[in-house]
Amino acid sequence: MSRSDRGGYRAAYAGPRVLRRRGVRRGGLAVMLLGLLALSACQRETSDEPLQLSGKIFVFNYRLAYATYMVTLNKKEPVPEGSVVVATFENPAGGEPLLLERKVFTKQEKIVLESPDVTCVRKQKPYAVTIELKGPDGDLLQTVKTTVTSTLDQDVLPAKPLVIGPAYDKNPEVFKDGKAPAHFETAKCNA
Repeated sequence: MSRSDRGGYRAAYAGPRVLRRRGVRRGGLAVMLLGLLALSACQRETSDEPLQLSGKIFVFNYRLAYATYMVTLNKKEPVPEGSVVVATFENPAGGEPLLLERKVFTKQEKIVLESPDVTCVRKQKPYAVTIELKGPDGDLLQTVKTTVTSTLDQDVLPAKPLVIGPAYDKNPEVFKDGKAPAHFETAKCNA
């Protein structure tokens, strides 16, 4: 190693002498690290809520021409056998909210809630979702309230499904004589 190489090494590694000059001692550094470690241990959530919201989006299925809410929850704590979640989704088309009820299984770690099909979704508009966890006796164990906002308007979807049936055959209402139209008709809000 040449002298300049060693000099570069010394400049990169300050060493304890420089730390003492700056007023920080090894003991103080160790105490500070232990304090940070203790603080990070205190960050653990002490909430007694068994479900935690982990995701929320609108799903646009272009092939089948529908949109739905999708909300996911992680189970942080066990819930009583026979518990259910009841989700209430704001109806983007107006009118009565959409309801969904799902049983929560004991070994289930993640709960995925997909709403019935929705219409009239507008981008950048927050839509309300309320999820209630009810015990086997019907007692309310937890309520999660949130909003879901789309980045797209529903008019990006075709007016009719592009495919039909289990084999995803071309929809004859869209593909006349097996040929794609020059322009696909898009979904309209009828509300």
